[in-house]
Amino acid sequence: MNSILSGRRPVIASHLTELQAERLRQHASQPVVIEYTKTQEPWDVPPEADFLFTFMRGWARAPRDAPPHGWPYNLRWIQVGAAGLDAFPRWFFHDLPISSGRGIQSTGIAEYVLAAILLHEKRLDRTVARSPADWREYPLGGLAGKTVGLLGFGAIGSAVAQRALAFGTRVLVYRRSADAPGIPGVERAATLEQLAAESDHLVIASALTPETRNIVGSRFLSHGKPGQHLINVSRGAHIDQEALVTALDAGILAAATLDVTDPEPLPEGHPIYTHPKIRLTPHTSGQTERFDDLLTAKLFANLDRFLAGRPLIDQVDPERGY
Repeated sequence: MNSILSGRRPVIASHLTELQAERLRQHASQPVVIEYTKTQEPWDVPPEADFLFTFMRGWARAPRDAPPHGWPYNLRWIQVGAAGLDAFPRWFFHDLPISSGRGIQSTGIAEYVLAAILLHEKRLDRTVARSPADWREYPLGGLAGKTVGLLGFGAIGSAVAQRALAFGTRVLVYRRSADAPGIPGVERAATLEQLAAESDHLVIASALTPETRNIVGSRFLSHGKPGQHLINVSRGAHIDQEALVTALDAGILAAATLDVTDPEPLPEGHPIYTHPKIRLTPHTSGQTERFDDLLTAKLFANLDRFLAGRPLIDQVDPERGY
């Protein structure tokens, strides 16, 4: 298995959790795992490390214009434990193969999206009987026949689409790639304006790039279907938050469910915290009891592949940054 390293034990610089570092030590290759970020910044990788396994936390502080002296040291490969890669500087994506944690949280996030849609339609947080006076009919919505729009169609978008279709919804997708969606019943929107105009529930599930930053602004929102519910499970910077609040206040949007903001957390007193039409959660949509096991499985699978000289799972395109 270790032919690439001439039979010696691999050395992994870990910027993951203590649990993941301990699990990595149990890999069949018996790697030496250095939890270096207890005392160093995540980009100050020990020079003896062959591989870097990292989360995004702390990387927003890294030098932006040029890598630190000596980068990438003796690294041969970088594994990121998350799907999002926008916190890393541009130089991070050059010189080395990088694989991402794409798909690890997609099921959990898709379940969150469907829960948000059902909560909005069925009003389960508002239709509560606490006395005989509350025992009356309430108008409730439904999913069958509604359109769920997806801005972005990667692992998360695909997982949302599969579940939304099971409820009898129409699924409409706008994506950068010209490839067909690949899931029977999923339609492709020709333009962003069509996506906005035809979606009852509009889900932001796109990678954050220079092209998608603030993509949901006043112009986009002005095309929104009346009564639209906006859901963001990607990055807060996809949305012009001032334009969002304005659209909600003007009745252009009916509601918004946000799991992400820009910045995170928002400063004390920000209107998004208390806006009556916004449901805000603290970037938790991907968290499930299976997360650590799924992450470990992906780390092990890619470590096996690299040591055997096989292609990595979810290798990042350095030009796209995802």
